[in-house]
Amino acid sequence: MSTSVGIWSLKVEPSKEGVELMLDTDLRITNVALGDDDETPNKTGRTTVKLIYQTLTYDIDSDEEEQEDEDSEDGGEPRLTEPKTTFLGSLTCGKVENSTVDIFLPEEGLYTIIVSGENPVYLTGTMIQQRPPPGYDDSDSESEDEFDLGDIPSDAEVDTMEDDSHRFEEIEDGKPVNGKRAREEVEVDETKLSKAEKKKAKKRKGEDGQAVAAEPAAEKKKEKAEEKPKKEAPETKELAMGVKAKDTTVGKGPTAKKGKRVEMRYIGKLTNGKVFDSNTKGKPFVFQLGAGEVIKGWDIGVAGMAVGGERILTIPPAAGYGKKGSGPIPANSTLIFEVKLLGVK
Repeated sequence: MSTSVGIWSLKVEPSKEGVELMLDTDLRITNVALGDDDETPNKTGRTTVKLIYQTLTYDIDSDEEEQEDEDSEDGGEPRLTEPKTTFLGSLTCGKVENSTVDIFLPEEGLYTIIVSGENPVYLTGTMIQQRPPPGYDDSDSESEDEFDLGDIPSDAEVDTMEDDSHRFEEIEDGKPVNGKRAREEVEVDETKLSKAEKKKAKKRKGEDGQAVAAEPAAEKKKEKAEEKPKKEAPETKELAMGVKAKDTTVGKGPTAKKGKRVEMRYIGKLTNGKVFDSNTKGKPFVFQLGAGEVIKGWDIGVAGMAVGGERILTIPPAAGYGKKGSGPIPANSTLIFEVKLLGVK
């Protein structure tokens, strides 16, 4: 993923109610200034620019409780903070007519700009959006030789997907890190007996003197399989902004929290199963959680994962690339990400 920027500007007239910013991408405000002479009726008075804001934060357990809770809790639920107020600058004609600032506003927050005085104010900044790398060819991402996806299926049905706990299996010296792969069970013809079973059958006789057949091995295996409890399907949780998360594997290591740098593997698909981006081998994808370096659905959905955990994220357009889309991703697309947390720093 790469970052693209675009210029942004807004004229705010003096009022008590102010102007609510409607953001569909992250925003960085860099300058606050007065307008031309004909737009500044008060040549001596002071004009003040105030920002009221609410940002996304996370409820996180204390360090003392983290270790005992990390196996049973997700670690943090996103929520909006209480409204806070700050001032971007105070401007006066002929003295201070502009103020340079560096204010980053994540898209998921709520913001209001209030101008006090008699003169309107112009805000300038840049819009920030996460995009796939330039020149990205979506046909390459479907190549098994390029990404070594192995037995990963081509579909991405969210509600019916089976528990694939080793889709991102790390390889060393040609062998899985976690040991040998489990052998597939071989079906046994229940009508046939082994030589040993036939020999036992000859020695066993019923009341009528006839040989009694031993119980087939296939029947014994079937009975044992029925005795084992069935594994429950992972639960799908709904997080902030409509993001859904389903843990296919629960990790046992450190927990991903806001401000931490996380190392990830991922496969990104559209709802029709088409892969638009992936990282399944080589150098992991690294970003700072909660810093706006990725789409909002990742900041929300990755929070609370433990190292070694695997999760399926369903990200609605508002928490993804929205109505504009990006590269191979059409506008208003719901995104499916299969992610694995490799490390937390």
